[in-house]
Amino acid sequence: METEHPTQLQGFGESPSGPFRGVLVDAIRFWEPRRLLYNFVLGAVVVVWLVATWPHFRAELTLHSLLLLAILALLANVCYCAAYLVDIPMQLSPLSTVWRRRRWALLLMGTLFAILVENYWIADEIYPYVR
Repeated sequence: METEHPTQLQGFGESPSGPFRGVLVDAIRFWEPRRLLYNFVLGAVVVVWLVATWPHFRAELTLHSLLLLAILALLANVCYCAAYLVDIPMQLSPLSTVWRRRRWALLLMGTLFAILVENYWIADEIYPYVR
C-alpha cells in the first residue's frame, strides 16, 4: 500500500520555496553587489605590483600570461562564493538577526585573506621567475 508523504521532494529545475528562498535571496542581495568591491580591491593589488615592479614584469606581459591572470581572477571569484557556505547556515540559525548586522566582518576577513593569498602568489610564485 502506497502512502503519500507530507513533504515532497523538489524537482531539479524548480526554484526553492519557503524560508530557504528568502534566505537565499537575502544572501544574494548582500553578497553580489559587494563582489564588485572585492574584485576591485584584488585588481588594485595587481596594479600596485605591476607599477611598483614594472621593469621586471614588462617582459612577462604576454597573451598567455593575461589568460592565466583571467583564470586566477575566475578562481578568486569561485573562492568568493565560499561566503554563501557560511552566510546561509548563519541566517537559518537562531543568531540570524545578529548575523545580518555583522556579516560585513566575513566580507572584510575574506577580502583580507584573498589579499594575503594574492600577495603570496605574486611574491613567491610569479616574481622569482621574472627576469
